[in-house]
Amino acid sequence: MTTPTLRARLTLVYGTLFFVAGLTLLGVTYLLFNQQLAQKKMSILVRGTDLGPLDPDKAMDWAAQQESLLRGAATTSLLTQGAIALLVVGCAAVAVGWVVAGRVLTPLRQVTETARRIAAAPVAERGLHERIALDGPPDEVKELADTFDTMVERLDHSFDGQRRFVANASHELRTPLTLNRALVELAMHRRTASADVKQLGESLLEINARHERLISGLLLLARAEHEIGDRSPVDLADVVSHVVAQATAEATESKITLHEAAGPAPTSGDALLLERLVHNLVENGIRHNIDDGTGWVRAVSRIAYDGRVEVEVSNTGPAVPPYEIPTLFKPFRRLGPERVVTAKSAGLGLSIVRSIALAHGGEVSARPREGGGLIVTATLPPQSPAHH
Repeated sequence: MTTPTLRARLTLVYGTLFFVAGLTLLGVTYLLFNQQLAQKKMSILVRGTDLGPLDPDKAMDWAAQQESLLRGAATTSLLTQGAIALLVVGCAAVAVGWVVAGRVLTPLRQVTETARRIAAAPVAERGLHERIALDGPPDEVKELADTFDTMVERLDHSFDGQRRFVANASHELRTPLTLNRALVELAMHRRTASADVKQLGESLLEINARHERLISGLLLLARAEHEIGDRSPVDLADVVSHVVAQATAEATESKITLHEAAGPAPTSGDALLLERLVHNLVENGIRHNIDDGTGWVRAVSRIAYDGRVEVEVSNTGPAVPPYEIPTLFKPFRRLGPERVVTAKSAGLGLSIVRSIALAHGGEVSARPREGGGLIVTATLPPQSPAHH
């Protein structure tokens, strides 16, 4: 059952109150009329006595007849015509109440529409730049809108500060990691370096490389959180072919077979970010696979049925429970017992994919593949007419 809108409820209350007041007024008028009619009857009888001796029975009958005629005419005029007038005026009042309620609720509708646009933003913090900026008298609705704007502004500053902190911290951490790598390499390549020192250096370099990948991923994630403003035409078929060619060496080392089906998929956006999107999908498919030599990864680009373009990467691998899929797109989430320090990746691959897709006005979905593994699909808007 559909709940009536606030405007409809206000109109119903206003109309009901009007009809109740009208009926009450009509009833009071009818009672006053009866009182006046009784007084008129007594006046007629007194006047008849003053005029001379009359038959009391005839006088009473005549007075009753006059009262009946007067009451009938008055009742017809008062109740029937009054009810018609009340109905007409009441309908007009309800219509006016509907219009007035609409005008009164216009500021609230503006607040609701703004809140809905902010909530519908692809990423929550991306819609926080919008304000209601309600212009009107300083009443309760204006106070509500100003309070909402203040809350959104504080949230916006909070998210901006968080992004700046991640970007600055990641940038500052690159310097000591670069210095660490240089010192370890210098120690490893000394003539007096023993085999144990070289083995320790290789382990330290591997850990350092993981940390560098983590920081690069954080920087890329902070960058991808912003909507892409300057877009250029990109064909995802070229991106898929380039990424598959780059990933062949890693796939061969992991005994994974790469398959490519790069169909035309023209879109608009940042070419480097889109390359990172496809690279992360392919890399994720290679690293989370089976190691018995029969594993494969398949990358496909195509135009979807609704006109948008898609990149789909599927792979063999362990079975993935459906309820675990949403957590894979969150930072530092990974299936299995791996930890960030010892894992091959930083756990940011799919979260970066999601951020890049949202920044381009697209979306990412995943589903388990029958027999094990995942099928991840990134859907992006088609190439804009301005770039044709």
